[in-house]
Amino acid sequence: MTLRTKFLLFVILIHGVLIVLAGQVLRTNAPLFVGLEGLLLVSIILTAQLYRGFVRPFQLIAAGTEAIRARDFSMKFVPVGQREMDQLIDVYNHMIDELRQERVTQHEKSFLLERLLQASPAGVLLLDFEGRIETLNPAAAQCLQLPVAELLGRKPGELPGEWGPALSTLHTGQPQVIRLSGIQTYRAHCSHFLDRGFTRNFIVLEELTQDLIRQEKLAYEKLIRMMSHEINNSIGAINSILQSFSYYAPQLRADDQPDFREALEVSINRNTHLANFIANFANLVRLPAPNRQPCDVHELLRAIHRLLLVQSEKRGIRWHWELAPGPLWISLDQQQLEQALLNIVKNALEAIGENGNLTVQTTARPPVLRLLNDGPGIAPEVQPRLFTPFFSTKRDGQGIGLTLIRDILLQHGFPFRLETRPDGLTAFTIQLTAAE
Repeated sequence: MTLRTKFLLFVILIHGVLIVLAGQVLRTNAPLFVGLEGLLLVSIILTAQLYRGFVRPFQLIAAGTEAIRARDFSMKFVPVGQREMDQLIDVYNHMIDELRQERVTQHEKSFLLERLLQASPAGVLLLDFEGRIETLNPAAAQCLQLPVAELLGRKPGELPGEWGPALSTLHTGQPQVIRLSGIQTYRAHCSHFLDRGFTRNFIVLEELTQDLIRQEKLAYEKLIRMMSHEINNSIGAINSILQSFSYYAPQLRADDQPDFREALEVSINRNTHLANFIANFANLVRLPAPNRQPCDVHELLRAIHRLLLVQSEKRGIRWHWELAPGPLWISLDQQQLEQALLNIVKNALEAIGENGNLTVQTTARPPVLRLLNDGPGIAPEVQPRLFTPFFSTKRDGQGIGLTLIRDILLQHGFPFRLETRPDGLTAFTIQLTAAE
């Protein structure tokens, strides 16, 4: 039973008693009856006023409660001129203003946070209460190189490729450096926040590739330039002296002259090889910015094929072509990319050895170039060090080829990967940017 119903029952009971008493004195005492009737009339009027005074606050409270339940913080009440009622209205209006301001502030913060996440260069993975990916920003999708539909609802440790094993060992508050395919380097950090009183985790992926390469180049650039300057100066002077010694050959005995000339020639040749060796390192640090022009990548690949055709035929290596229809126009520096592709193909031919297969694949949308060979593959312990400067698995390798390929592709902004796939084929994949 509501409070209003109880009040109405009480009023009816009291006035019923008054009416009965008035009926008893109607015949015995007329003046008293008239007085009772007047009292009853006054009581009814006062009761009606009290009812309106009590019930209206209840109606306001009910309306305000319903507005709050519906999250409608725009409804406010106007003062009615009654002190107690106006106090209640003032408190309610002040509370509504505070709630509306809190909601506006919360929406503004949420909108700002959403825009920051969308524009952030760092990848952010927001996990649900069960540790599955609930949402992610564009930078995270770019880092993971997977469609968003394939990422949502999966645990980070279940992601395909190299990301799954790397993120499965990530713990809260313990940042971890992740290096993929020997080139892409990321810092992964896991933290948590409170959502409705419960803990949820999120993962931040920060790319370090460009910063590490920039610091790396600064570290060896000055050293190479200093070594190149000093060695070239010394080699020039030594070769000049050795060539001067050749004028003294006729003064020697006839049987000593051939040995003398051969010794001079060997010394000069070794010095020249050393100068070329240093020049290769000097050229690496002097790589200019790419001069981009529209270029048909298919025609560029055919030119490299013609250049290496004789070498491939001698070793029994067969070329297979799986090209996208028509030309593939890309904005790039033709000379630099030709040098990079030539190094990639040469490395593939050396890996194949004899009687193998080299497959050239391209797609137009998205523009991708993939070179596959059926050589012995890349050892797991070598994979992380592939693009490390001056690292080589060859006995006499200088470790310049892959470093030059790396720098050319990075300066073009072409993402790339070198890996041995589960089917045993080693693939060098380059994501090209279409020409405007």
